[in-house]
Amino acid sequence: MSDKKESEQVKKSKENFSRRGFLKGVSISGGVLSTGILETEAQAETQAKVEGPGPVPVTLNVNGKTHKLDLEPRTTLCDALRNRLEYTASKRVCDRGTCGACTVIVNGKAVYACTTLAIDAQGKHIETLEGFSTPAHPHAVTKAFVENDAQQCGYCTPGFVVAAKAFLDHNPNPTEADLKNGLGGNLCRCGTYVGVRKAVLQAAKEMKSAKLAKGAVHA
Repeated sequence: MSDKKESEQVKKSKENFSRRGFLKGVSISGGVLSTGILETEAQAETQAKVEGPGPVPVTLNVNGKTHKLDLEPRTTLCDALRNRLEYTASKRVCDRGTCGACTVIVNGKAVYACTTLAIDAQGKHIETLEGFSTPAHPHAVTKAFVENDAQQCGYCTPGFVVAAKAFLDHNPNPTEADLKNGLGGNLCRCGTYVGVRKAVLQAAKEMKSAKLAKGAVHA
């Protein structure tokens, strides 16, 4: 082949080549490749088998009522209360058992519902805020929280009220130092600790007076 003819062919091929055409070709081939990968992943997900136990019968005694549920063994008490039974006072905030917003009372003891499995709470008496304090009949701790402005955003408040109620049930005559230690498992990101302690001390006095008055009536 002569040098002149070869040069003309190279020139012609360069004229036919364009950057837009090259990118278009890459885009099309890439699209086909991507589609193939996505289809493969989708098929794998469809064919994947579910591992682990499914829902099992779980019976919970909440605020004196028996509830029969079908729950996966991994379901926490907090999720069971909120999502299945509509007891929403227990808040899922940190979900790590550190803030106390999910606090409920189990067999008289304040516990974190977010780290307690619902299946492990069977056969125990579970008490939530809804069980001892309602708008029509507020508990002494709830009233004291309002009167002492012991809440701001409100996320931690139900947990604090429940923890305070459980604390006062076992410590009816607390000092402020007792409260700092006894309620140390509940955190308030708004920093209303001063109001919380005043509220709990006030509630302790009111609960003691109510108990004495009740005893005098039955004497």
